[in-house]
Formats: sequence, C-alpha cells, structure tokens
Amino acid sequence: MNLRKKNIHDVVTEAKKNSLNKTLTAVDLVMLGIGGTIGTGIFVVTGIAAAKYAGPAIAISYLVAAFVCVFAALAYAELASMVPIAGSAYTYSYVTMGEFVAWLVGWGLILEYGVGAATVAAGWAGYVTGILKSGGITIPEIFTKTPDSGGLINLPAVLISLFIGAMLYRGMKQGVALNRVLVVIKLLVIFIFLLIATPMIKTENWEDFTPFGINGILMGAAIVFYAYIGFDCIATAAEECKNPRHDLPIGIIGSLLICMILYTSVSLILTGIAPYFSLNNTEPVAKALRENGSNIGSALVATGAVAGMTSVLLILIYGQSRIFFVMARDRLLPAFINKIHRKFDTPHRSVVLTSFAVAMTAGLLPLEVLSQLVSLGTLFAFMVVALGVLILRITDPKAHRSFHCPAVYFTAPMAILSCGYLVWSLLMQNGVWFMLWSLLGLIVYFTYGYHKSPLGKKS
Repeated sequence: MNLRKKNIHDVVTEAKKNSLNKTLTAVDLVMLGIGGTIGTGIFVVTGIAAAKYAGPAIAISYLVAAFVCVFAALAYAELASMVPIAGSAYTYSYVTMGEFVAWLVGWGLILEYGVGAATVAAGWAGYVTGILKSGGITIPEIFTKTPDSGGLINLPAVLISLFIGAMLYRGMKQGVALNRVLVVIKLLVIFIFLLIATPMIKTENWEDFTPFGINGILMGAAIVFYAYIGFDCIATAAEECKNPRHDLPIGIIGSLLICMILYTSVSLILTGIAPYFSLNNTEPVAKALRENGSNIGSALVATGAVAGMTSVLLILIYGQSRIFFVMARDRLLPAFINKIHRKFDTPHRSVVLTSFAVAMTAGLLPLEVLSQLVSLGTLFAFMVVALGVLILRITDPKAHRSFHCPAVYFTAPMAILSCGYLVWSLLMQNGVWFMLWSLLGLIVYFTYGYHKSPLGKKS
C-alpha cells in the first residue's frame, strides 16, 4: 500500500467547488465550543469522578486534563488556520500523513461524535423523564429503557436526536440561534450555583483533599478528559466560517479556556459543600444543593443540565454530520452522502444519517461500555493533529499560517506525550473494545474506501 496523501493547496481548492454556506463568526465559534463542552461533564461526571477516582482533588484533575487540551488546542489552531476545511483532524491528517491515517482518525471521530451524542441523548432522556415525573407525568418504563434494561426503546432519547437532526437539516443558522440560548441558560445556572453554593462550603470536606493520591488525580484526568472534547467540534465548522483563518483559533482556544475555568470552579465548590464519597450519583450537583437545603437551586441546576445536554447533543450531531460529509466527498464513504441541499445549503443526507444513527444507538443499545471509548477516539485524533503540525513545519515551512503554534517543538511533542499517557490509562480499562472498533474500521476501509478513493486511481 503506497502512501496516498493530498496536497494541502489542492484540498482547499477542491473544497471550494462543493462548500457549505458561510454564516459563522468568532463569537459563534466560541459559543459552539462552550455549547459542545459544558454538559454532562459539569453536571454529572464531576461528582462521579470525585467519588471514585480523585476526591476533592478532582479540581486538579480538570486542570491536568485542560493542560493536555491546551497543547492539542494550539496545534489544532495552527492547522485550522492553514486548512480551513470541514473534517477537523481527519482532513489535517489527510494532508500530512496520508489517507490510511486519515481514515483511522475519521473512524475515531465517528466514535467520539456518534457514540458521544448517543450517550448524551440517553442522559438527556433520564433528566427529562425525572423532571416530568416530579411534575406528575409518568412515561411507561417500556418507553424509557433500552432492551438490555428490560424496556422496548428509550423513546425520549430517540425523539430529541431526531428533533436536533430536523433543525440541522434546515441549516446551521437555526442551530446557532438555539445554541446561543442554551449556552446563556446553562452559564447563568452555573453562575447561580457558584453564588448559592459558595457560602455553604464546609472546609472539613477538603481536609482529605487527595484521598486517592497522585494516581487518582491522573486517572481522574483521564476520565474527565471526556468533558473537554467539545472544543475540537469547532474545527468541523471551518467551511461555514466567514473568516476561518482568523476566527477558528479564537474559537478553539477561547472556548477551551472558559470551560477550564468553569469546570475547575464548579468541581472545587461541589466537593466543598458535600463529602466527595457522596457524589457518586446521576445528579451530584442538584443533589448536593438539595441536601444543603436549596431546593430552588436544585431545580435550577436540573434546568441547566437539560439545556447543557441539549446544546452538547446539537454540537455533536452537527460535528458528526460534517465528518460524514467530508469523508464521502473523499469517496471513503458512499458518494450519495456528499450532497448539499439546494434550498438550505446543508449536507442534508449526512445530517439525516447521523441523527438517525444516534437516535437508534441511544434508543436501543447499551451505552455504558461504548461511552467509555469516546475519549480514546478523541485522544488519538489529538495526537495525530500534533504530529501533523510538526510534519508541516518541516515539509512546508513557508506555507501561510495566520496562527503559529507557540514553541511548536515543545508544544506538539507535549501534546503527543500527554495524550499518549491518557490513552494508555484508558486502554488498560477498555483496550479490547477499542481494538474491536478499530478492526471494524480497517475492514470497512479495505473493503470499500481503499478501492473507491480517487487517490488510488491516480497511483
């Protein structure tokens, strides 16, 4: 198998012939990043990771995970400014390391976005079902549980996935408007939580700050890394940016820094108002407020959680549809997916495929194991992006870069090494399942994509 690689300049030219409608600004991208990041991580994962892995030091775990993400984000920002094309890490790896690596990255991104979206949809359904029940509306369990849990289908998860898909079918403009509203709601809820909870802090809850030691902090960082993956969705929006070379770096780095501050603040205060070992439940933030006598605050947090998960689901389905679109444009997936709607200027077929796949996965399949694999696909993509920055600095040093990754020969290797450590930690838990997913990807590539690729016909 020869090394099939695209020329970076040809990729940009080719994409212009079949590009998407440009509507997004730098502010939209920052909001997309926050919308795709702040959700189940801050409202659910924080408490569970504190209880099982890091204790109150979960705040340090979030800082460690953010530290890793910053290295990767700087590399992302440079490549995004050079290759302002939909596809994110998939496209970047195509022009730096060739088609085979690009396929592996794209397959990993399907795991990140697709399974991640299905997991969020299931979490959304759980919260909404609980809220409806407290209001006197009970949905029969057969329609709220997957077959492995004794139900028929998780209908709320299916319906929210299809609703988001229908909105994105008509255009990202509507999606951006909804995302802005949802982001404002959840940011207000987070700030209200910080105001309500800060006076409730009991310093004795922090006395045993690192109950699981340094290994617990690092394992906690590997677990909560899942909570940061939304920022890379911004890179999938490259073709819909008005000024991608300028706005993409702002969106990627700006949203990551804002989310880092929010995660660290919430996790520190949460473990201050409740013993860390009591937080292993599906609504740790809301429950901690209730146990401190703030029922109103608990209700607000539940509202924020629903808003947060809705916006995350929106961004993940959006990102996955763009990955499918660009992979089909490269003929690694069936070409019928690579169509743009005449009226709405959207990749409507990839949106339909994505939302239906997410709906069926969330509605019918057990997600516990699959959801643990999401970070693995993301970390692999981050490592490839960092390596791609190094390769292009050597092979094409004079290429126009509107954003330069600072101290690239330190930053990029640190991104590779730190992501690699987290990959190793997660493989110890889920290696078999991840290898099976990768094997399935290889089968699909060598039985279809390898033979359909235009690059294969040229070689």
